[in-house]
Amino acid sequence: MSCVQAAVGQVVLPGDVLLLPVQAADATLSLSAAASDTKRMRVLCGPGLTRHGEDLQVTKCGLLRHREPAVYWVESHQKRYVPVKGDHVIGIVTMKSGDIFRLDVAGSDQASLSFLAFEGATKKNRPNVKVGDLVYGQFIVANKDMEPELACIDGSGKANGMGVIGLDGLMFKVSLGLVRKLLTPQNDIIQELMNVFPMELVIGMNGRIWIKAKTIQQTLIVANILEACEYLTAAQRKQVFSKFSDNV
Repeated sequence: MSCVQAAVGQVVLPGDVLLLPVQAADATLSLSAAASDTKRMRVLCGPGLTRHGEDLQVTKCGLLRHREPAVYWVESHQKRYVPVKGDHVIGIVTMKSGDIFRLDVAGSDQASLSFLAFEGATKKNRPNVKVGDLVYGQFIVANKDMEPELACIDGSGKANGMGVIGLDGLMFKVSLGLVRKLLTPQNDIIQELMNVFPMELVIGMNGRIWIKAKTIQQTLIVANILEACEYLTAAQRKQVFSKFSDNV
């Protein structure tokens, strides 16, 4: 056993038990309204971690990461995506069965998507979705006992950027660790890249990225840069961006 704060940035293995600070451990058990007045931290465990009594247990091999105020997860190079409710993913339509579309979401099971789960869709006004189309949606059902289910509308019935993605771009796969890195709020890789190559970009939590730049050549360059960003340091990345910005 080791303290979770001391293990941040270190390699952890499945079965390791990480001890939470007393203040954080108490917060996970405090459910009463009075407890909120104490302003104790609430510990959230992300991918690769699970509850072990009052502490955390590691379920995946990787690096332990931490984000304020008290969010912990294991960053690993996992290839197989496990659906999580609320995740936004890119799926590939593989079949249409009645009023339901089946999508490959890079997981162990295919996900279902109702034709009514699109903005403005009705029984008379059906969305134009074909086999092979790319769909950006959000998991509304995701647990081990039920079939994963996607929707392309938010709680207010708006698409909010979700739906069928254009066919004239490029979709490629990256590690789940790189996706989380790109979607971190304080990460500026995407903004720096868009300053060099204006483009459309869609990132799925299932390790799929779709991009469309001005030309096919620029689209391929952006894809190669994004894949390389997993291993580049900040200094190396800025050097690469400056090289391309001089040539654009």
